[in-house]
Amino acid sequence: MNTIRLLGAFVDLIVFACGAAWSQQYPAKPVRVVVVFPPGGATDITARIVFHRVGEQLKQQFVVDNRAGAAGMIGAEIVAKSPPDGYTLMVYSQTFLANAHLYQKVPYDTLKDFIGITPVTVLIGMIAVHPSMPVRTVKDLIALAKARPGQILYGSAGIGAFQHLSTSTFEHMAGIKMTHVPFKGGAPATVALVGGEIHMILTPVAEVYPYLKSGRLRPIAVSSSKRTSQFPDVPTIGETVKGYDFVSWFAVFAPAGTPRPILSRVQQAAAKALAAPDVRERLPALGQIPVGSTPEAFEAKYKADVETFQRIVADAKIAPQD
Repeated sequence: MNTIRLLGAFVDLIVFACGAAWSQQYPAKPVRVVVVFPPGGATDITARIVFHRVGEQLKQQFVVDNRAGAAGMIGAEIVAKSPPDGYTLMVYSQTFLANAHLYQKVPYDTLKDFIGITPVTVLIGMIAVHPSMPVRTVKDLIALAKARPGQILYGSAGIGAFQHLSTSTFEHMAGIKMTHVPFKGGAPATVALVGGEIHMILTPVAEVYPYLKSGRLRPIAVSSSKRTSQFPDVPTIGETVKGYDFVSWFAVFAPAGTPRPILSRVQQAAAKALAAPDVRERLPALGQIPVGSTPEAFEAKYKADVETFQRIVADAKIAPQD
């Protein structure tokens, strides 16, 4: 028995030593960062800001590869099937967790096929409307939705995306009914709103920010429990719909089995990137709060969050998709 234990400890030591050696050499070639939504959306913007800095620190290219579709599941499947060597990473929002409860067939195991590295930001949403909409407050929007049930069209990045779940929760709590129009990403949905194809969106601030500045969209309210320093005059949804508070996170994942020393190296580089003064200034302006944690702490959190999203999906009464 002692011999077996000794052999096991020896094997563990060898694995640890190899992992440490891999991490010292990593990255020896460009790293692919799969962003599961289209260019121009909040996920894409965040990934490019953070991994530009990570690449500078680790002296290697971290190349963003947009693989959009199926609420992010197309990109996630690519990552799940990639070698667990640290050269394929993924940036995804909490939609990743919601999909486990929204779709009958998911082409990977949310808990077993990935390992969390670190969250990078907590993101705040904003209700924005086309200027032609006769609403300026959440109260106005609720009144219009009650007067015209099902006639207000809202956009999203797809079933289970931030826009869909945050708006479904808003509908549920406000006692209203609107019509969901899914797009392939938050950026295309926002462009559709600017073009007048839909009436409103509740989306991460980064996606509407340029259009707010130009006056092509009108801000109504933010989704966090407190007003933001960037938009102090924009109220929270919760000021009208008591108890409403919907924020999400963007995070970095890797295929399961990626060596722990490599995960730690990426996490530490991301933490330094998020601490850079220009990054800490730019992200909050887009409605995002830089955050971080160790791979171990984040892995525990995101696995616990899977249960939270089960409740959110149930409360929103979203039927499982094929």
